[in-house]
Amino acid sequence: MAVLVLLFLAAGCSTHRTDDGLGSQVPIKTLTPRSVKEVPRLGYTIQVGAFAKVENAARLTGKLAKQGLTPYYFRHSSGLYKVRFGNFPTQNSAGQKARRFVQTGIIDDYYIVRPESYAVSRSKQLGDHFLRQELLTTAADFIGIPYKWGGTSAAQGFDCSGLTMAVYRLNGLNLPRTSRSQFRTGREVNKKDLKKGDLVFFATSGGRRVSHVGIYAGNNTFIHAPSKGKRIQTTSLSNSYFQKRYMGARTYL
Repeated sequence: MAVLVLLFLAAGCSTHRTDDGLGSQVPIKTLTPRSVKEVPRLGYTIQVGAFAKVENAARLTGKLAKQGLTPYYFRHSSGLYKVRFGNFPTQNSAGQKARRFVQTGIIDDYYIVRPESYAVSRSKQLGDHFLRQELLTTAADFIGIPYKWGGTSAAQGFDCSGLTMAVYRLNGLNLPRTSRSQFRTGREVNKKDLKKGDLVFFATSGGRRVSHVGIYAGNNTFIHAPSKGKRIQTTSLSNSYFQKRYMGARTYL
């Protein structure tokens, strides 16, 4: 399923910022065996909207974010933009939350996304290679998308860890929101052993603190949201700037 995804939340992750937009600077020393944990699968998710204009989807994500949620919007294969949010243990609990938002006028119609619809649910039969390819396909659909979100602040942006979170959640894996928590989750991977869908981390703010993350795309490249005002793009790991600032990689499969 081809999707183009845009996520609401936080300022842009940048090669010129001091963090990833959420105050998340990660000293390299935080990598310890005790910090490693599994990435859980998503439960039921609420999907709303069917917008012809991305600005309308962005506006809705802004409203939902004010409710303390972590929404993201994406371009469906139909060409319309839709919004997803939430992680519920049962279909009933998701429906209850959605109906409350309908009653308050925040959303209109809604659809409950079932856990078995995600790529991760099919990976048991089709294998990790299938899931990794689905992650890469999702990430590749971001390429060319400019930074944009549903707020009105001057600090608008599609931050780097938001991109990686959205890609994983669209495939059914509940990856944490910030680059710090992403770096501390999963298993360390040697650079020479990278596989599609792994995350690569960089210290772009000086020192040895993780402040940028991207999705490994194979052939020594990664997909990332570089900075506010720029489009999501593919960059080589051999790029001198990122090569000098490479901090490591994690796998979550």
